[in-house]
Amino acid sequence: MSRCGGKDQFLPQMRHAVRVSGYRIAEVAEMLGVSDDTVRRWVEAGRLTSDTASGRTVVAADAVARLAVDLANHPDRERTRASSVSARNRLPGIVTHVVKDKVMAQVEMICGPYRLVSLMSSEAADELGLEPGVRAIASVKSTNVVVERP
Repeated sequence: MSRCGGKDQFLPQMRHAVRVSGYRIAEVAEMLGVSDDTVRRWVEAGRLTSDTASGRTVVAADAVARLAVDLANHPDRERTRASSVSARNRLPGIVTHVVKDKVMAQVEMICGPYRLVSLMSSEAADELGLEPGVRAIASVKSTNVVVERP
């Protein structure tokens, strides 16, 4: 029990009392879903502020947070069909496995660190040319996974 304001009361205990001031390039890339090289370019362009600590580039945590919000609020939707599709959770990836029968197809994809499975008609899978090794985009909305070709 801690004393606060002259009264005995329980104060919440912080599990992590140390403030995070910065992240390594690889950590920023993982959090934002981009490559290390992209983060380095953002640092060089001044889009992210950084320092050097022990010979490593450390990106300011508050700058990462601001950029994450900016990327979420203003994604580059003009380059893709995303501006004309209602599903906003679009994950580019590669088809790894397809199982088809006369009516249905099960399509497995790896999208970054995620494995996604979509069930669709065999006709749709054939029209999209889905087979292992094909690049595709999984559009996730509610409980459905929609697969499309870029």
